[in-house]
Amino acid sequence: MRTLEIDGVPAWSKIGLGTWQFGSREWGYGEAYARREAGAMLRRALDLGVTLIDTAEIYAFGESERIIGEALAGRRDEAFLASKVFPVAAFAPVVEQRARASLRRLGTDRLDLYQLHWPNPAVPIASQMAGMRRLRVQGLVQEVGVSNFDLARWRAAEAALGVRVLSNQVQHSLAVRRFADPLLDWARANGRVVIAYSPLAQGLLSGRYGPGNVPGGVRRGNPLLLPENLDRAAHLLATLREVATAHDVTPAQAALAWTVRHPNVVAIPGAASVAQLEANAQAGDLELADDEAAALTAASDAFRPLGPADTARARARRTLAAVRR
Repeated sequence: MRTLEIDGVPAWSKIGLGTWQFGSREWGYGEAYARREAGAMLRRALDLGVTLIDTAEIYAFGESERIIGEALAGRRDEAFLASKVFPVAAFAPVVEQRARASLRRLGTDRLDLYQLHWPNPAVPIASQMAGMRRLRVQGLVQEVGVSNFDLARWRAAEAALGVRVLSNQVQHSLAVRRFADPLLDWARANGRVVIAYSPLAQGLLSGRYGPGNVPGGVRRGNPLLLPENLDRAAHLLATLREVATAHDVTPAQAALAWTVRHPNVVAIPGAASVAQLEANAQAGDLELADDEAAALTAASDAFRPLGPADTARARARRTLAAVRR
Protein backbone atom coordinates (compact mmCIF):
# COMPACT_ATOMS: atom_id res chain seq x y z
CA MET A 1 0.00 0.00 0.00
CA ARG A 2 1.42 3.37 -1.01
CA THR A 3 1.50 5.99 1.70
CA LEU A 4 1.38 9.76 2.03
CA GLU A 5 4.23 11.28 4.02
CA ILE A 6 3.68 14.60 5.80
CA ASP A 7 6.26 16.13 8.14
CA GLY A 8 5.66 15.13 11.74
CA VAL A 9 2.75 12.81 10.99
CA PRO A 10 2.72 8.99 10.83
CA ALA A 11 2.32 7.79 7.25
CA TRP A 12 -1.24 7.67 5.93
CA SER A 13 -2.32 4.90 3.60
CA LYS A 14 -3.37 6.36 0.25
CA ILE A 15 -6.56 4.31 0.52
CA GLY A 16 -8.30 4.54 3.86
CA LEU A 17 -11.61 3.25 5.15
CA GLY A 18 -14.73 5.39 5.52
CA THR A 19 -17.17 4.10 8.15
CA TRP A 20 -20.39 6.06 7.70
CA GLN A 21 -22.07 2.72 7.00
CA PHE A 22 -21.01 1.13 10.31
CA GLY A 23 -24.26 0.80 12.25
CA SER A 24 -26.16 3.28 10.05
CA ARG A 25 -29.60 1.95 9.18
CA GLU A 26 -29.95 4.09 6.07
CA TRP A 27 -27.43 1.90 4.25
CA GLY A 28 -29.62 -1.16 4.82
CA TYR A 29 -26.75 -3.50 5.68
CA GLY A 30 -28.39 -4.78 8.85
CA GLU A 31 -27.36 -5.84 12.33
CA ALA A 32 -25.17 -8.74 11.21
CA TYR A 33 -23.06 -6.34 9.18
CA ALA A 34 -22.70 -3.94 12.12
CA ARG A 35 -21.80 -6.64 14.63
CA ARG A 36 -19.62 -8.97 12.56
CA GLU A 37 -18.69 -7.78 9.07
CA ALA A 38 -17.71 -4.25 10.13
CA GLY A 39 -15.25 -5.43 12.77
CA ALA A 40 -13.79 -8.09 10.51
CA MET A 41 -13.40 -5.50 7.78
CA LEU A 42 -11.56 -3.09 10.04
CA ARG A 43 -9.13 -5.74 11.27
CA ARG A 44 -8.51 -6.91 7.70
CA ALA A 45 -7.85 -3.30 6.71
CA LEU A 46 -5.04 -3.08 9.23
CA ASP A 47 -3.63 -6.38 7.96
CA LEU A 48 -3.49 -4.88 4.45
CA GLY A 49 -1.78 -1.67 5.55
CA VAL A 50 -4.93 0.46 5.40
CA THR A 51 -4.13 2.72 8.33
CA LEU A 52 -6.45 5.73 7.83
CA ILE A 53 -9.77 5.00 9.56
CA ASP A 54 -12.32 7.81 9.34
CA THR A 55 -15.50 8.14 11.39
CA ALA A 56 -17.69 10.84 12.96
CA GLU A 57 -19.85 11.30 16.02
CA ILE A 58 -22.92 11.70 13.78
CA TYR A 59 -22.47 8.33 12.05
CA ALA A 60 -25.26 6.19 13.51
CA PHE A 61 -25.24 8.64 16.46
CA GLY A 62 -21.95 7.32 17.81
CA GLU A 63 -22.44 3.66 16.92
CA SER A 64 -19.77 3.77 14.21
CA GLU A 65 -17.25 4.99 16.79
CA ARG A 66 -18.25 2.25 19.23
CA ILE A 67 -17.88 -0.46 16.57
CA ILE A 68 -14.44 0.85 15.66
CA GLY A 69 -13.37 1.02 19.30
CA GLU A 70 -14.27 -2.63 19.85
CA ALA A 71 -12.56 -3.77 16.65
CA LEU A 72 -9.37 -1.82 17.39
CA ALA A 73 -8.90 -3.36 20.83
CA GLY A 74 -5.23 -4.36 21.04
CA ARG A 75 -4.39 -2.78 17.68
CA ARG A 76 -5.02 0.91 18.26
CA ASP A 77 -1.46 1.96 17.44
CA GLU A 78 -1.70 0.43 13.94
CA ALA A 79 -4.39 2.93 12.91
CA PHE A 80 -4.37 6.61 12.06
CA LEU A 81 -7.74 7.34 13.67
CA ALA A 82 -9.83 10.30 12.54
CA SER A 83 -13.21 11.50 13.75
CA LYS A 84 -15.36 14.57 13.25
CA VAL A 85 -17.40 16.89 15.46
CA PHE A 86 -20.84 17.86 14.19
CA PRO A 87 -20.85 21.67 14.13
CA VAL A 88 -24.16 22.48 15.87
CA ALA A 89 -23.33 24.98 18.64
CA ALA A 90 -19.67 24.12 18.18
CA PHE A 91 -18.31 26.69 20.62
CA ALA A 92 -14.98 25.88 22.25
CA PRO A 93 -16.35 24.06 25.36
CA VAL A 94 -18.72 22.03 23.20
CA VAL A 95 -15.92 20.96 20.85
CA GLU A 96 -13.91 19.78 23.87
CA GLN A 97 -16.89 17.96 25.38
CA ARG A 98 -17.74 16.15 22.17
CA ALA A 99 -14.14 15.14 21.56
CA ARG A 100 -14.03 13.47 24.97
CA ALA A 101 -17.28 11.65 24.19
CA SER A 102 -15.80 10.38 20.92
CA LEU A 103 -12.68 9.22 22.75
CA ARG A 104 -14.81 7.23 25.20
CA ARG A 105 -16.77 5.55 22.42
CA LEU A 106 -13.56 4.77 20.52
CA GLY A 107 -11.84 3.43 23.64
CA THR A 108 -8.72 5.50 23.07
CA ASP A 109 -6.83 8.31 24.79
CA ARG A 110 -6.19 10.34 21.63
CA LEU A 111 -7.44 11.16 18.16
CA ASP A 112 -4.82 11.33 15.45
CA LEU A 113 -7.06 13.73 13.52
CA TYR A 114 -10.11 15.65 14.74
CA GLN A 115 -12.16 17.48 12.12
CA LEU A 116 -14.97 20.03 11.96
CA HIS A 117 -17.56 18.12 9.96
CA TRP A 118 -19.14 21.14 8.22
CA PRO A 119 -18.71 24.91 8.23
CA ASN A 120 -21.02 26.72 10.65
CA PRO A 121 -21.14 30.46 9.86
CA ALA A 122 -23.28 31.05 12.98
CA VAL A 123 -20.37 30.14 15.27
CA PRO A 124 -17.14 32.15 14.93
CA ILE A 125 -14.32 30.02 13.57
CA ALA A 126 -12.09 31.46 16.31
CA SER A 127 -14.27 29.82 18.97
CA GLN A 128 -14.35 26.47 17.19
CA MET A 129 -10.59 26.50 16.76
CA ALA A 130 -10.06 27.57 20.38
CA GLY A 131 -11.61 24.25 21.39
CA MET A 132 -9.37 22.40 18.95
CA ARG A 133 -6.32 24.23 20.29
CA ARG A 134 -7.11 23.23 23.88
CA LEU A 135 -7.54 19.61 22.82
CA ARG A 136 -4.11 19.69 21.17
CA VAL A 137 -2.49 21.23 24.27
CA GLN A 138 -4.04 18.47 26.40
CA GLY A 139 -2.70 15.78 24.05
CA LEU A 140 -6.18 14.50 23.23
CA VAL A 141 -5.90 15.52 19.56
CA GLN A 142 -2.72 15.25 17.51
CA GLU A 143 -3.80 17.05 14.31
CA VAL A 144 -6.76 19.25 13.38
CA GLY A 145 -8.73 19.05 10.14
CA VAL A 146 -11.86 20.43 8.54
CA SER A 147 -14.44 18.95 6.19
CA ASN A 148 -16.53 20.49 3.42
CA PHE A 149 -14.63 23.80 3.68
CA ASP A 150 -13.76 25.92 0.66
CA LEU A 151 -10.21 27.24 0.44
CA ALA A 152 -10.97 30.61 2.04
CA ARG A 153 -12.60 28.92 5.04
CA TRP A 154 -9.77 26.39 5.30
CA ARG A 155 -7.20 29.16 5.44
CA ALA A 156 -9.31 31.13 7.93
CA ALA A 157 -9.52 28.07 10.18
CA GLU A 158 -5.75 27.71 10.06
CA ALA A 159 -5.22 31.37 10.90
CA ALA A 160 -7.58 31.00 13.87
CA LEU A 161 -5.86 27.84 15.12
CA GLY A 162 -2.39 29.33 14.85
CA VAL A 163 -0.86 26.12 13.49
CA ARG A 164 -1.59 24.00 10.44
CA VAL A 165 -5.04 22.64 9.81
CA LEU A 166 -3.67 19.51 8.25
CA SER A 167 -6.53 18.29 6.11
CA ASN A 168 -9.80 19.11 4.41
CA GLN A 169 -12.22 16.25 3.76
CA VAL A 170 -14.37 16.92 0.70
CA GLN A 171 -16.36 15.03 -1.90
CA HIS A 172 -13.93 14.31 -4.71
CA SER A 173 -14.05 11.79 -7.55
CA LEU A 174 -14.15 11.54 -11.32
CA ALA A 175 -17.85 12.38 -11.04
CA VAL A 176 -17.59 15.28 -8.56
CA ARG A 177 -14.51 17.49 -8.83
CA ARG A 178 -15.52 21.13 -8.81
CA PHE A 179 -15.36 21.61 -5.05
CA ALA A 180 -12.00 19.90 -4.53
CA ASP A 181 -10.11 21.23 -7.54
CA PRO A 182 -9.23 24.66 -6.04
CA LEU A 183 -7.92 22.95 -2.90
CA LEU A 184 -5.44 20.59 -4.55
CA ASP A 185 -2.72 23.01 -5.58
CA TRP A 186 -2.80 24.76 -2.22
CA ALA A 187 -2.54 21.44 -0.39
CA ARG A 188 0.45 20.39 -2.46
CA ALA A 189 2.23 23.73 -2.09
CA ASN A 190 1.72 23.84 1.68
CA GLY A 191 2.08 20.22 2.80
CA ARG A 192 -1.62 19.76 3.50
CA VAL A 193 -3.96 16.90 2.62
CA VAL A 194 -7.26 16.59 0.77
CA ILE A 195 -9.23 13.59 2.01
CA ALA A 196 -11.59 12.42 -0.74
CA TYR A 197 -14.90 11.08 0.52
CA SER A 198 -17.37 9.36 -1.81
CA PRO A 199 -14.46 8.65 -4.20
CA LEU A 200 -16.70 6.22 -6.09
CA ALA A 201 -19.68 8.61 -6.10
CA GLN A 202 -21.71 6.16 -4.00
CA GLY A 203 -21.28 3.43 -6.60
CA LEU A 204 -21.71 5.38 -9.83
CA LEU A 205 -18.06 4.74 -10.72
CA SER A 206 -18.32 1.03 -9.96
CA GLY A 207 -20.15 0.60 -13.25
CA ARG A 208 -22.85 -1.48 -11.56
CA TYR A 209 -25.67 0.95 -12.19
CA GLY A 210 -27.33 2.18 -15.35
CA PRO A 211 -30.63 3.67 -16.55
CA GLY A 212 -32.25 0.25 -16.16
CA ASN A 213 -30.61 -0.55 -12.81
CA VAL A 214 -31.15 2.30 -10.35
CA PRO A 215 -29.93 1.72 -6.77
CA GLY A 216 -32.06 1.88 -3.63
CA GLY A 217 -31.37 2.72 0.01
CA VAL A 218 -29.38 5.83 0.85
CA ARG A 219 -28.16 5.98 -2.75
CA ARG A 220 -31.71 6.65 -3.94
CA GLY A 221 -31.35 10.25 -2.78
CA ASN A 222 -28.12 10.87 -4.71
CA PRO A 223 -28.92 12.92 -7.85
CA LEU A 224 -25.90 11.40 -9.61
CA LEU A 225 -27.64 8.01 -9.54
CA LEU A 226 -30.91 9.12 -11.06
CA PRO A 227 -31.63 7.70 -14.54
CA GLU A 228 -30.93 10.99 -16.32
CA ASN A 229 -27.42 11.23 -14.86
CA LEU A 230 -26.65 7.56 -15.28
CA ASP A 231 -27.33 8.09 -18.97
CA ARG A 232 -25.14 11.22 -19.05
CA ALA A 233 -22.30 9.28 -17.37
CA ALA A 234 -22.09 6.75 -20.22
CA HIS A 235 -18.94 8.23 -21.80
CA LEU A 236 -17.17 8.60 -18.45
CA LEU A 237 -17.99 5.01 -17.52
CA ALA A 238 -16.92 3.71 -20.94
CA THR A 239 -13.54 5.45 -20.57
CA LEU A 240 -13.19 4.10 -17.05
CA ARG A 241 -13.92 0.55 -18.22
CA GLU A 242 -11.34 0.89 -20.99
CA VAL A 243 -8.63 1.93 -18.54
CA ALA A 244 -9.68 -0.76 -16.07
CA THR A 245 -9.53 -3.46 -18.75
CA ALA A 246 -6.00 -2.41 -19.70
CA HIS A 247 -4.89 -3.12 -16.12
CA ASP A 248 -7.17 -6.13 -15.53
CA VAL A 249 -8.88 -4.35 -12.64
CA THR A 250 -12.42 -3.18 -11.94
CA PRO A 251 -13.75 0.27 -12.87
CA ALA A 252 -13.93 1.08 -9.16
CA GLN A 253 -10.24 0.29 -8.71
CA ALA A 254 -9.29 2.43 -11.69
CA ALA A 255 -11.41 5.30 -10.34
CA LEU A 256 -9.71 5.09 -6.93
CA ALA A 257 -6.27 4.99 -8.57
CA TRP A 258 -7.10 8.19 -10.46
CA THR A 259 -8.26 9.91 -7.26
CA VAL A 260 -5.15 9.14 -5.21
CA ARG A 261 -2.75 9.82 -8.08
CA HIS A 262 -2.46 13.39 -6.82
CA PRO A 263 0.41 13.39 -4.29
CA ASN A 264 -1.58 15.13 -1.54
CA VAL A 265 -4.84 13.24 -1.86
CA VAL A 266 -5.99 10.17 0.07
CA ALA A 267 -9.36 8.46 -0.40
CA ILE A 268 -11.72 6.91 2.14
CA PRO A 269 -14.14 4.62 0.29
CA GLY A 270 -16.63 2.68 2.33
CA ALA A 271 -17.12 -1.03 1.82
CA ALA A 272 -19.99 -3.48 2.10
CA SER A 273 -17.79 -6.54 2.65
CA VAL A 274 -14.27 -7.69 3.38
CA ALA A 275 -13.89 -8.63 -0.29
CA GLN A 276 -14.79 -5.10 -1.38
CA LEU A 277 -12.37 -3.66 1.16
CA GLU A 278 -9.60 -5.86 -0.25
CA ALA A 279 -10.36 -4.69 -3.80
CA ASN A 280 -10.29 -1.05 -2.68
CA ALA A 281 -6.95 -1.58 -0.94
CA GLN A 282 -5.42 -3.07 -4.09
CA ALA A 283 -6.19 0.19 -5.89
CA GLY A 284 -3.67 1.88 -3.62
CA ASP A 285 -0.86 0.20 -5.56
CA LEU A 286 -2.31 0.73 -9.05
CA GLU A 287 -0.26 3.14 -11.17
CA LEU A 288 -2.02 4.74 -14.13
CA ALA A 289 -0.05 5.95 -17.15
CA ASP A 290 -0.10 9.67 -17.88
CA ASP A 291 -2.24 9.22 -20.98
CA GLU A 292 -4.74 7.06 -19.06
CA ALA A 293 -5.07 9.63 -16.30
CA ALA A 294 -5.47 12.38 -18.91
CA ALA A 295 -8.22 10.43 -20.69
CA LEU A 296 -10.10 9.96 -17.43
CA THR A 297 -9.72 13.63 -16.55
CA ALA A 298 -11.04 14.65 -19.95
CA ALA A 299 -14.03 12.33 -19.59
CA SER A 300 -14.66 13.76 -16.14
CA ASP A 301 -14.50 17.31 -17.54
CA ALA A 302 -17.11 16.36 -20.15
CA PHE A 303 -19.54 14.87 -17.61
CA ARG A 304 -22.31 17.37 -16.98
CA PRO A 305 -24.80 15.90 -14.49
CA LEU A 306 -28.18 17.48 -13.92
CA GLY A 307 -28.72 19.05 -10.52
CA PRO A 308 -31.60 18.13 -8.16
CA ALA A 309 -33.94 20.78 -9.61
CA ASP A 310 -33.23 19.66 -13.17
CA THR A 311 -33.80 16.00 -12.37
CA ALA A 312 -37.06 16.84 -10.57
CA ARG A 313 -38.29 18.63 -13.70
CA ALA A 314 -37.21 15.67 -15.85
CA ARG A 315 -39.16 13.27 -13.61
CA ALA A 316 -42.22 15.51 -13.84
CA ARG A 317 -41.98 15.54 -17.64
CA ARG A 318 -41.76 11.73 -17.73
CA THR A 319 -44.74 11.39 -15.43
CA LEU A 320 -46.79 13.81 -17.55
CA ALA A 321 -45.83 11.97 -20.73
CA ALA A 322 -46.85 8.66 -19.19
CA VAL A 323 -50.24 10.09 -18.15
CA ARG A 324 -50.84 11.44 -21.63
CA ARG A 325 -50.06 8.06 -23.16
